[in-house]
Amino acid sequence: MSNGCARFDAAILIGRFQPFHNGHAALLEQALEMAAHVLVVLGSSFRAPNAKNPFTWEERAAMIAASFKKADAQRIVFVPVRDYYDNARWAAAVEEGVRAAMEKQGHAAPRLALAGFYKDASSDYLRLFPQWAFAASERQGDIDATPIRRLYFDSSEAVRAALYAQVPSAVALYLEYWRTQPVFAAMREEHETIEADKQKWGPGPFVTLDAVVTVAGHVLLVRRRNPPGKGLWAIPGGFLEGRERLLQGAIRELKEETGLDIADAQLTGACRAVAVFDHPDRSQRGRVITHAHWFDLPLPALPFVAGADDAAEARWFPMPGLPDMETELFEDHFVILDRFLKVTNPV
Repeated sequence: MSNGCARFDAAILIGRFQPFHNGHAALLEQALEMAAHVLVVLGSSFRAPNAKNPFTWEERAAMIAASFKKADAQRIVFVPVRDYYDNARWAAAVEEGVRAAMEKQGHAAPRLALAGFYKDASSDYLRLFPQWAFAASERQGDIDATPIRRLYFDSSEAVRAALYAQVPSAVALYLEYWRTQPVFAAMREEHETIEADKQKWGPGPFVTLDAVVTVAGHVLLVRRRNPPGKGLWAIPGGFLEGRERLLQGAIRELKEETGLDIADAQLTGACRAVAVFDHPDRSQRGRVITHAHWFDLPLPALPFVAGADDAAEARWFPMPGLPDMETELFEDHFVILDRFLKVTNPV
């Protein structure tokens, strides 16, 4: 259709698209019919890849654009947004991304529609934007990205053939190429580890502790030894033991993983804040509720640390460099650091 016939200046489509499948494509085609442009908001952007979100936002954008004719692809604008695990903050980031994208298109007061359908509780985000007209859609076939990812990590050619029938041909070609890259083997190992752990321990809920430690403008991080998140940097932490208090568990995990030789009483006195991170989607391991403790130690020099236990390495990082580490951090640990240290909005 021509832009002059469009009912809206832009239709907004929000999703992770991990990967982009035929159901997504049908929904995007409907959005192209109703608007001059489609703003595809790519969730879970700017983070390290994991088995649930294996593709970068740039890879997802390329797969989506390649699935349409050139004239239609030119009408699609991509808006990457990070996960904040906070509805109000995330919705504000989406609104800002949409506003900036429409300004680039020359629209100061655009007519906007939100395209989507209510699949289940995971679709509740659609209710966060009452200011936009809602263009409801029916479910576009019985296709879901979660089982598609499970099929993708299977090595059987017959299984892959079943998978590729559920995605656009351009996506199928990219998925087959991506299987040859080193990152695929890491993601498959992570997927298998998580599935095995769920079989052994169940989906939770589990209680964990994290210890954000700062000294002289530096923060202490550990490199994960095992999947999930093998090789990524993380806040020292782990699971609460049976008869521990939360602060006691955070200090124990901190010392076990870093060898930090600071007395418990000194650490307790340096605890500046505690925050609970309980979003159902914060961990792909299941429902993991963590209690993060911030210890700000008034020391003149950085104490010696060394990775141990589940940590392959421990290191002090200058806090001004944290924004550049977002794609190297485990799960929501960038968000946790941001909560205490104002990483994205320094003061």
